Amino acid sequence: MTRAGRIGFALISLTLVAGIVYYSYDFWAPQAQQKQQVKKGKGKRFAPASGDQIEAVPVLSIDARNADVPVYLDGVGTARALNTVTVRPQVDGKLISISFREGEEVPKGHILAKIDPTIYQAQYDQALAKKAQDEATLANAKLDLERYIRLAQTNAVNKQQLDATRAQVAQLEAQVRSDQAAIDNARAILSYTDIVAPIAGRTGIRMVDEGNIVRTSDANGLVVITEVRPISVFFNLPQQDLQELNRGMAEGTLPIDALTPDGRPLDKGKVLVLDNQVDQTTGTVKLKAEFPNSKLQLWPGQFVNVRLLIDTLRQVTVVPTAAVQRGPNGNFVYVIKDDETVTLRPITVTQQDDQQAVIETGLQPGEMVVTTGFGRLAEGTWVASSSAEGAGQIGPKKGGAPKGKGKGGKNQVAGDSKTATP
Repeated sequence: MTRAGRIGFALISLTLVAGIVYYSYDFWAPQAQQKQQVKKGKGKRFAPASGDQIEAVPVLSIDARNADVPVYLDGVGTARALNTVTVRPQVDGKLISISFREGEEVPKGHILAKIDPTIYQAQYDQALAKKAQDEATLANAKLDLERYIRLAQTNAVNKQQLDATRAQVAQLEAQVRSDQAAIDNARAILSYTDIVAPIAGRTGIRMVDEGNIVRTSDANGLVVITEVRPISVFFNLPQQDLQELNRGMAEGTLPIDALTPDGRPLDKGKVLVLDNQVDQTTGTVKLKAEFPNSKLQLWPGQFVNVRLLIDTLRQVTVVPTAAVQRGPNGNFVYVIKDDETVTLRPITVTQQDDQQAVIETGLQPGEMVVTTGFGRLAEGTWVASSSAEGAGQIGPKKGGAPKGKGKGGKNQVAGDSKTATP
């Protein structure tokens, strides 16, 4: 081979080697770069088929945890005054004074108004005078009886006259007792001219003004007094909850919360009575609860949401309700694995409300679940997760009212439901 040929062959060989090195670098460099980026957590990978660069799906996530979960029965009730009295006059007459202000708290026995007592005072005085008259007659008859008894011992009077005097004394004694009864009656009628509060409570709107003639037959009365501290709340629950209600009532007092329509707490009370029969028209049972109502948060006739604590689930697995998804095969969650990819995990939910879900099977405490960003997720999707707890997406809202399905997945019945809130 000539010198020119050898030079040409060497140039061709160098060209081939350079090409092989170039294409080898072009093939291996992206994969090395991908591994380096994954290792540094830069949030980029490459599709294994095409080699195209892909980005992680941003999601919020949180760890499943163990917690004690109280189980509530929710309902809507009506507040009623513990006692309500329509104050009516017990005697007829002119209303000469009114000594209360509308809407004020009055103690038991407080004089609310006064009726003109002139006629009734005269009747009382007349009864006193009649008794005094009969007592004088009785005293004279007793003296006669003593004389006849002494004379009868010497046979100075006959026995018939003695017996007649003794009967007269007994008759006058009975008359004096009758006079005393008349005095008591007149005194009671006279006391009715003072219209007093039969219970402690809050007065309503006055029905009669001073100066009017009031009668015992008046339908409206003088004023209505309601006892609002404490106050009662009546509400209904589905008959399906009877077994748990009976068990709870047997074990002790059941605590209950009164809530505003937006779920803020109003007052804490206790259940007093579980009705002895089920309303067949609605399939519900009536309960009565009592609240201290110290700040007058509840008012007679007001509709109020109630939340009855019926049980507590001890150390169960809970996740935010937002993490629970529903598919053709039931409930599931997306669990983030160690390699930052997600897997679809079927679960069984026993209790659920607006904030928390209790997981019976399919999930263990400490496993990380996705709470938002489901639109781009599928089995094996690579994700970049941030803490949902830091974003404020876990835990019940302060004073929030739980809603949703009841224990064992029972649906809401007759406007009431059973819920669980950690």
